[in-house]
Amino acid sequence: MEVGIDSFAAMFSGDSSRSISDTDSLSQLLDRIEHADHAGLDVFGIGEHHRKDFLDSAPTLILAAAAARTKRIRLTSAVTVLSAADPVRVFQEFATLDLISKGRAELVVGRGSFIDAFPLFGYNLQDYDALFIEKLGLLLDIRENEFVTWSGKFRAPLNNQPVYPRPLQDPIPIWLGVGGTPESFIRAGALGLPLMVAVIGGETRQFRPLIDLYREAGKKAGYQPEQLKVGLHSLGYVADTTQEALADFYPGYAAGMTKIGKERGWPPMTRSRFESQLGPKGALLVGNPEEVAKQILGHAKSLGGISRITFQMDSGEVPHEKLMRSIELIGTRLKPLLIGGDKY
Repeated sequence: MEVGIDSFAAMFSGDSSRSISDTDSLSQLLDRIEHADHAGLDVFGIGEHHRKDFLDSAPTLILAAAAARTKRIRLTSAVTVLSAADPVRVFQEFATLDLISKGRAELVVGRGSFIDAFPLFGYNLQDYDALFIEKLGLLLDIRENEFVTWSGKFRAPLNNQPVYPRPLQDPIPIWLGVGGTPESFIRAGALGLPLMVAVIGGETRQFRPLIDLYREAGKKAGYQPEQLKVGLHSLGYVADTTQEALADFYPGYAAGMTKIGKERGWPPMTRSRFESQLGPKGALLVGNPEEVAKQILGHAKSLGGISRITFQMDSGEVPHEKLMRSIELIGTRLKPLLIGGDKY
């Protein structure tokens, strides 16, 4: 099982007492990616958002800067909002990142959890599904073929047009990032793409029927089980003790989720709701390394196996120094427990 971190370069609540400049925030983010590489983590992902609370509107630039400071860790998007992007440019950017990083680039493509990119780049939200389906097809065509002939509804056609540069990896990995719609899981399986499941709340085991649909669609399409990888993108944070982890994570998490909830009609986050998502079945991976490792292994068993787990810690607004310690604990204490998971 691969273990990693995802970041949105985010500050959700706007707590002025803890705010730092955008320059310092990105500098600290690069420090964390470098630290994750040293700590032995397998992957670091940068999301894509187009709003004031985030600094990740150009994720490939952040990942390219990180590539120059790291040696081993894989660098990926989390996710690339493909619906509002040009697949040609997306491929070119990640192919370039792959060359800079000497073969460590990946993409997780999806539609994103916010809709800000659609009006920003001139797309109609009513075309939400059609945009993604068409652009995913073109991206996979470009990955497969140096010269591309293609036509669609939302972009000018390509007539035997070459797309450069080509990545070092052949093929460069493309994961499909999904939320909770059966159609997305089935699509990923039919295409034989690895699946990255965004687990935001509730109980992780609730995704088992959808993952079963993914595996069934992949099998029907002729793909082998080892090709149908499943990863989890989960909110989480690890500290030396569970008490410390809860104290560090809850205040920022509650403020951030309450703020987003005002946009989406959710009730305010309460301590009881937070605690209901902890423990063996809960979606929040918050605690000490041993408890969280056991929780992850339980999730893996309930889902029929997983290939990757990434911690999304931005939602807790935890200070940089504590995030650095958490990354160290995940790499040096939690990850070895997952490798030797038969003890649980």
